[in-house]
Amino acid sequence: MNVAVNKTPAELAYDGMLLPHPRLEDWKWTNLRVLIDRPYPPRVKVTAAPKDIERLLKRDPLGKLARTRIVFVNGHFEAAWSNHPAGGDVKVTPRLAPLSADDEPVLDMNKAFATAGVHVEIASNIDAPVELVHIATDAEARTIATRHSIAVTEGASATLFETHLGEGDYLSNSVVDVTLGAGAKLDRVKIEIESPEAIHLAHALIKVGANAILRDFTLTSGARVNRQNGTISFDGEKSDAKIAGSYLLSGKQHADTRLLIDHRVPKCTSRELFECVMDERARGIFQGKVVVQRDAQKTDGKQSSHGLLLSETAEFDAKPELEIYADDVVCGHGATSGDIDHNHLFYLCSRGIPEAEAKSMLIAAFVAEAFDTIGHEEVRHQLNRFAETWLVSHKETSP
Repeated sequence: MNVAVNKTPAELAYDGMLLPHPRLEDWKWTNLRVLIDRPYPPRVKVTAAPKDIERLLKRDPLGKLARTRIVFVNGHFEAAWSNHPAGGDVKVTPRLAPLSADDEPVLDMNKAFATAGVHVEIASNIDAPVELVHIATDAEARTIATRHSIAVTEGASATLFETHLGEGDYLSNSVVDVTLGAGAKLDRVKIEIESPEAIHLAHALIKVGANAILRDFTLTSGARVNRQNGTISFDGEKSDAKIAGSYLLSGKQHADTRLLIDHRVPKCTSRELFECVMDERARGIFQGKVVVQRDAQKTDGKQSSHGLLLSETAEFDAKPELEIYADDVVCGHGATSGDIDHNHLFYLCSRGIPEAEAKSMLIAAFVAEAFDTIGHEEVRHQLNRFAETWLVSHKETSP
């Protein structure tokens, strides 16, 4: 894909060879040529008022938990709002991470439009989380693109937060390239609560070394259009990865996750779990593919996705895939979707709990299984609070 940097994503759609369309299998349910319906000029630096930045930072559910906080405002690094304690084993270098050519739309757009990023290197066991915060303040429609690289070196461990907040009409394109060294451990938690008018495109590229442990969770609740790709590659034996996520969607929100787990070497374990809640006319999509290469014997890979539909017009689409070239493996997948359990709802209401509160309790219980994959107890607590208040809050803001 050859992208002309002087064109907006909306203009690129008319070149006939750039933005993806439903005839491409991986983009069957997300037609960016239609969903990107207006110009989003790239590389426009918008000056943000301090009060706007402060107001958005207060919405960050994980902000008080991080010791190292790296803040990007409208696609540009803001040292004045960042907090990076001197010394220690977390090295932060502002730089735009290199990205090899790849015929993948999100990556190619990011390569053309990205304006800033950081390289974070973690060289020991870090107790306090590191957070990358991305803020968009209200302004004219524009493209905001960042690209980061994260290296957790051999034997090190860390917790990484990636938070996306915003106001106004914009297109956000975020790429994170993560490398786990031998014996390393990373808990990565991504929170996407962009503006209701925004488009969120993202790609996480994660390489897992020998005996390494990855715990990756994504909460998707903002943006009118959301497309997130994940590529997890096992590069060393006896490593373990659990990838989980939850959708909390309402109105006409559209969220699509495409996840590829590439087992390249023997004796690795992967688990995928997505618990997705859709209300009103929202649409959630999960596409999970596990590839087991010829030499990846003793692979153990499983995936499951579940949709909870709160209205007759909500929709959940699941496409689980297994592509296996080895003969000594344990792999499986499953997908379900359905309405809320009315017997459980009746039971709670019969105990004097108002219906809205009872529904919120059942929603929180439904997504809790995905939240439980997060190692940080306080993060689980904050996300449970978010899920419990989500139904009431989005009903109050609906027109």
